[in-house]
Amino acid sequence: MSDAARATSASSRAPEVILQLLDKLGIAYREVNDVPSLPSARRIQAGLLEDSVGTLLVLFPQSQLLDLNRLAELTGRKLVAVKPERMERMLGKHQLGRLPALPPLTSSPCLYDDRLLQEPQVLIESGSAGILLEIATPAFRSLLEKASAARFGVPLEAIRPNLDRPDDDRAEITQAVQAFTARRIQQRLEETIEIPPLPETAQKIIKLRVDPNATVDDITGVVETDPALAAQVVSWAASPYYAAPGKIRSVEDAIVRVLGFDLVINLALGLALGKTLSLPKDHPQHATPYWQQAIYTAAVIEGLTRAIPRTERPEAGLTYLGGLLHSIGYLVLAHIFPPHFSLICRHLEVNPHVEHNLVEQHLLGITREQIGAWLMRTWDMPEEIYTALRFQHDPSYAGDCATYANLVCLATRLLRNNGIGGGPETSIPQDLLERLNISRDKAEDAVRKVLDAEAALRELASQFNTPH
Repeated sequence: MSDAARATSASSRAPEVILQLLDKLGIAYREVNDVPSLPSARRIQAGLLEDSVGTLLVLFPQSQLLDLNRLAELTGRKLVAVKPERMERMLGKHQLGRLPALPPLTSSPCLYDDRLLQEPQVLIESGSAGILLEIATPAFRSLLEKASAARFGVPLEAIRPNLDRPDDDRAEITQAVQAFTARRIQQRLEETIEIPPLPETAQKIIKLRVDPNATVDDITGVVETDPALAAQVVSWAASPYYAAPGKIRSVEDAIVRVLGFDLVINLALGLALGKTLSLPKDHPQHATPYWQQAIYTAAVIEGLTRAIPRTERPEAGLTYLGGLLHSIGYLVLAHIFPPHFSLICRHLEVNPHVEHNLVEQHLLGITREQIGAWLMRTWDMPEEIYTALRFQHDPSYAGDCATYANLVCLATRLLRNNGIGGGPETSIPQDLLERLNISRDKAEDAVRKVLDAEAALRELASQFNTPH
């Protein structure tokens, strides 16, 4: 057993109902703390899926991605994850917080990927967060007597997103479009890839961004020509998050008294660009709403930027904008590949242990980061924003404008480790913090301040969360 899998303390135990079940079945187990160093090949992911026929329990190693297409070929069924409310009710009957990989616990038939039996021991969820149960594989095999074996997982090591070859993005996007689009539509997409033109308001704001002589009057004038944007900027400044004294009466008031020129120009640009693409009606269950995720990320980056020593600090407005737009590729994927976007959502639901870029790479051959960054190039956005989007998943990225990508990487990991954003919790490498010159304590402090203001930020995000 790994040294990291230390035995749990007496005060931190697996739920009694699970331990009693294992004792009744004569299965020896050991309780261990869930630590990141435990190998994913030994961890068993349990998923409860359903269709009109009923439910199916699927078990597979966390070193794999559950492929719903392969599952459909094997079973002849179009299975999706059980709705969260139903799952909570089912687990609640046993006072469990998580689904253990124990077929005798449910009345559902079970299908397992036989590669989970290749390790000498397996690790399963106990039902309590942070506690796993280690069971010898021969003993676990005895729990699968009534289950069926198959191969429906895809090894994660075989899925290779393009993290560091940005010059190939255009070719890979075109290839994905050709692979997933009917011929008639494909010809049209090859010319335009069906991306809306840069909005007029955004064009005006970009001109102001690069104009050293631009004034508050200039940005006020641009924002006021877009009534919806003007209302959003005023409501932003008036929100409890900024706790401004007195009533905010105008866009100019919002800029001068509360938000400042730099924040407003980047906030307005981010909102104008984000609203160019409709929010998809479909989304993964349990996903943090798009604008909530965008605003939380931007707010954390705002705090992280302030934590960087002044002499090394990047342009605060641009770092904030990188956070606000970091997931715009998600909207583009929904826009270009609607039926396949739905398939991505279903795969994210049944693979909560897998990063979204691996799911997208497996299904489409490209990721939202590639396509979002490509859009920034198409719209002639600053190189810092392109870099922030393109390399946000690479904690070791050290190329041009690396600070912007590193900040998005750090902010999204901090949020995810606090339950905001989809995907597994991910460690934060010390060299990422050192490259940014931010201590771990200051990074944690930045995310804590945002979480303390969660209600105020959620209220701001609610203005944008409706599909349109």
